[in-house]
Amino acid sequence: MSVVSNAGASGEPSIVRKQFRVHGIVQGVGFRPFVYHLAHALGLRGFVLNTSVGVVIEVEGAGTALDCFLTSLTNNPPPLAEIDSVTVAELAPTGVEDFVISGSLEDQGPMAAVPADVATCPDCERDFTDPANRRFQYPFTNCTQCGPRYSIIQEVPYDRPATTMARFIMCAACQAEYDDPASRRFHAQPNACPECGPRLELVEADSGHETQLGTGVEMPDTSVKTLKMVRGQLREGKILAIKGLGGFHLACNAENDAAVRRLRERKRRSDKPFALMARDLNAVEKICWISDADRQALSSTRRPIVILPRRPGAGISAVVAPNQPTLGVMLPYTPLHHLLFGDAPGGSAEFTALVMTSGNLSEEPMAPGNSEAETKLHDLADSFLFHDRDIHTRVDDSIVRIFEGRERVLRRARGFAPHAIDLGVPMAEVLGCGGELKNTLCLTRGRCAILSQHLGDMENYETLEFFEETLEKLKRLFRMEPRAVAHDLHPQYMSTKFGLELPGVERIGVQHHHAHIASCMAENHLSQRVIGVAMDGTGYGTDGRIWGGEFLVGDLGGFERRAHFRYVPLAGGDAAVRQPWRSALSHLEDALGPHSLPDSLAIWEIIPAKTIAGVQTMMRRGINTVQTSSCGRLFDAVASIVGLRHETNYEGQAAMELEAAAAEGIDASFPFEIGSADPWAIDLRPMIEGIVGGQRRGTQIGELAARFHNTLAEIVAEVCQRIRRREKLQQVCLSGGCFQNMKLLAGAVSRLRRRGFEVFLHAQVPPNDGGISLGQAVIASEALRRGGHHVPGYSR
Repeated sequence: MSVVSNAGASGEPSIVRKQFRVHGIVQGVGFRPFVYHLAHALGLRGFVLNTSVGVVIEVEGAGTALDCFLTSLTNNPPPLAEIDSVTVAELAPTGVEDFVISGSLEDQGPMAAVPADVATCPDCERDFTDPANRRFQYPFTNCTQCGPRYSIIQEVPYDRPATTMARFIMCAACQAEYDDPASRRFHAQPNACPECGPRLELVEADSGHETQLGTGVEMPDTSVKTLKMVRGQLREGKILAIKGLGGFHLACNAENDAAVRRLRERKRRSDKPFALMARDLNAVEKICWISDADRQALSSTRRPIVILPRRPGAGISAVVAPNQPTLGVMLPYTPLHHLLFGDAPGGSAEFTALVMTSGNLSEEPMAPGNSEAETKLHDLADSFLFHDRDIHTRVDDSIVRIFEGRERVLRRARGFAPHAIDLGVPMAEVLGCGGELKNTLCLTRGRCAILSQHLGDMENYETLEFFEETLEKLKRLFRMEPRAVAHDLHPQYMSTKFGLELPGVERIGVQHHHAHIASCMAENHLSQRVIGVAMDGTGYGTDGRIWGGEFLVGDLGGFERRAHFRYVPLAGGDAAVRQPWRSALSHLEDALGPHSLPDSLAIWEIIPAKTIAGVQTMMRRGINTVQTSSCGRLFDAVASIVGLRHETNYEGQAAMELEAAAAEGIDASFPFEIGSADPWAIDLRPMIEGIVGGQRRGTQIGELAARFHNTLAEIVAEVCQRIRRREKLQQVCLSGGCFQNMKLLAGAVSRLRRRGFEVFLHAQVPPNDGGISLGQAVIASEALRRGGHHVPGYSR
């Protein structure tokens, strides 16, 4: 945080007046009430108001009191506030006699920070669980320290008329709280109660009901009755579509095996793990092993889904996360979620955990509105729990995992978005369009990057619409208009086509893996050349091939490819991603030759010989076949060779199951070779031969999987060491979806550090493709700074 003073050099009079312009997350976090109370406590007069770029404060009084005011303002702001800068100017005293909160103003200057949605605070939880409180069992209770923010904000400055709460006129009791400086709801913009706020309605899926909430609903007991019916339906094993904070969830009792199976069938989601919501930390501890860092992440104001090791025999249906030793668990983050579990904290829980999966059709964004949900989710849900507070911005649940005691974001959404990422240096106004999978978009301006919430896979028109909708909203909220657009090099990605068709901007193509490394550099404030290790499933290379096991040397201005996994042919396009046996066939033929394939592998028992022969012909003739260095497809190949997974029904399934199968306590690895031609080709054929030999000898899958992970970690360390001898570089950035694998990440990090490297990882930004829009944006900004739109290194 910076404090810049424009005050004059003359001595201060006994009564002085100063203006403070505060930038950062200072709207929607109780900042104006905080300033109001601070000024009154110090005997100061003046005003505080929101503007479209931050908060303006003018105070006058004794000079010593103003010094105390600034100290408290900057050192002890409200818990949810994040002050980036304070500009101070000296003004002439006006003789004002009071301190007030004034009306908001439009202003010119740096962008305003928009607050993220905030989980229910303990004070509000006490309110809606107290039978004597007027908000007892009210699902939309909030205050200045909690509640909806990003999902309801339509414009800044952040005031009630600029949110989807505008249509709810506060009753006399709520208005009195809003106007009372002693109330924690003093200027709480979403303030509401059962008399005047949003309402619930439970609708049967086959009722033919058209949702028209807000007319003829019995109050104030509707929520109590409705919630009892909801809990009863969940106990009966029904599936409910529940409108939450940023969209709809599909919910059922996680202990009811039949209900979970039925949800899988309806959603056509065979194996991909479902997220869970547990009542409280005690409930989480009954089903998972958790560390102190896990507890902190679970109970933070962001309330993300946290990936945790599951306790065996804990009562959760095995169908929740088939073949996985972990569960993704979150705690309730709205009053409605809390009330799904029962009436009061510490009382008898109705459920240990509920399945809470995104309310959408396969690969589409979450449904935000009642009518849309009723149409799209009609065949998935038995009932709908609607409410009439509109969702302006859809935002899914965030996912994190703890590594080395620190929260690492895997999906950045609710609670994180749209918080700005401080880049440490000024950037041009650029739009990064992201890639295809796990898409996000990124806008840069000044020192800040605004990384959008998770948008989904850019494989259908609905997600493209969500992308365009989110871009327009972020541009409006943050007063941004990009002068350049950065896009992936893959010509068929929807995000690439969008970027190339955007009018009136410079277009800058950015290589996928360079973007991965740049996103890690940007997050860690690195500007000098680094060694970048990018491992993932797919990325369009500058040579027209599919990259994915890459060792780069470069900075934000360009890169050179120093090493990569040896290319193998992969036949079938998208089918090769869904069918790991194709990757297995490619690596087996490459390592052993087409006429020396082992006949003892499970692949030959599962896949018809005619099908295998057809794929072999495709590879030999180059029909629908690409050359790839993909690490993701290597994971697929090994999972198939050892007999774990030959076909997948969700992205990363084979790799996740291979990680889960890896035995502990095994240090051995397989051999590999590194070529001498530039760039070095990392020859994995000795490793494949070793895996096949182990399989023939009857070596357990767990040992083979562990040795495979160890081999990849050894490759990372060895290749980086060779690059260091050549380039004299000590800093290594690890990025790409394969580094979500904790065994690979831990093995690579420990080996690199033992060799004396300084290792940089992701934390705020996903290592997967959810982070590449940031990398694209900072690379494009650097290209503009250097006076052109060409990024060095792309001609190789």
